[in-house]
Amino acid sequence: MKIRLSTSDDISNIMIIIEDAKEYLASQKIDQWQKGYPNTEQVENDIKNGESYVVVTDENQVIATAMFTVNKEPTYKIIDGNWRVDESDVYGVVHRMAIKKAFRKFGLATFMFHEFHLQLLENNIQSLKIDTHEKNIGMQSLIKKLGYHYCGVIFTNYGDKRLAFEKVI
Repeated sequence: MKIRLSTSDDISNIMIIIEDAKEYLASQKIDQWQKGYPNTEQVENDIKNGESYVVVTDENQVIATAMFTVNKEPTYKIIDGNWRVDESDVYGVVHRMAIKKAFRKFGLATFMFHEFHLQLLENNIQSLKIDTHEKNIGMQSLIKKLGYHYCGVIFTNYGDKRLAFEKVI
């Protein structure tokens, strides 16, 4: 198993994983990802920007996906709370993380976070920020277990409330 940058050849597999994640969130009565986001256009843009990653098996099967960047997240500029590292500093951001249904509970999200932490360390970047839906207890539990701290509330560019977390690497 390895993590790599996504290519346009991965889009259909990424979208299958994202659609499955949307169904899972809906089954949990979480309205995150239920309004047409993320979509193919977003994934294509992530790939174009070199910010889309996939986890693949030794047989090159795509089993997980995430967007990871060190570009500033505009919606993080205003927070009802406080970031641990100043917003003007360089930081990493994770969005759109999803695991293929058959591979959930195998530690793939933790694997991706550790890989992103290593990339940040290699570039002397000291924090990783993430936001999630207030009802997405699974993601909240994972990131807290990984040492992330709750920092406050942000609002997406489409106006939805999200809980913001940060880990100082």
